[in-house]
Amino acid sequence: MIIRTKLVELSTLTAVAYRQKLMDGPGIVILRYDTAQSGFASISRKTGEPVPASNTSLDVYPLEAFREALELTGGMPYSRRGKVRLSGEPPAETAPAVEEPLTEDFAIVDSAEYLAIVNAYTNKKGELSYDLLNKDFIQFAKSSKVIADMVANQASMDDLRNQIIKVKLETLTGNPSLTSDQMNRIVEMLDEVSPRSVFRELNDELKKMLSQAKVG
Repeated sequence: MIIRTKLVELSTLTAVAYRQKLMDGPGIVILRYDTAQSGFASISRKTGEPVPASNTSLDVYPLEAFREALELTGGMPYSRRGKVRLSGEPPAETAPAVEEPLTEDFAIVDSAEYLAIVNAYTNKKGELSYDLLNKDFIQFAKSSKVIADMVANQASMDDLRNQIIKVKLETLTGNPSLTSDQMNRIVEMLDEVSPRSVFRELNDELKKMLSQAKVG
């Protein structure tokens, strides 16, 4: 079993693609129907652009295809999935640069908290709806007396966000024992398949709330 997103069909190639969890972040894998050799690219942390592996031929797997795959898989949550087999073809070999994920990554994608977020906020396309997630979290932040008191006392952004995430996850799962490390790992896992920071809108709203409280 590996950690990857659902398959998406490309228009730039007769191929399918998915994101796969690596030790240092997400990667893009493309599988053509006319060859057993897969194409692989990592994703630059600085630019967000796909970086094809040295053993991936750009004649077979052009950069345009990786960019399309990157866009189509944006927002798709990770889950534990087996190796991909294309109909009528031998089992596709994964590029050597792909690494086995760490055991703790399996624990995160299998956790009740991660699955609760995926189940609660995934849309009909199978993508995690960051707009819906942020709206829900922002609504809670505005209605919570605890958050209001923290804002009045000018608590840090990290403390506010962590409190909101903790309470929301406890509400979704009924788990009152979620640790800060578990929360951080879940957010990191969500961020890896997000086209942007998963809680960007929440962060913006918290900054506004803190600013207004300070002025008042």
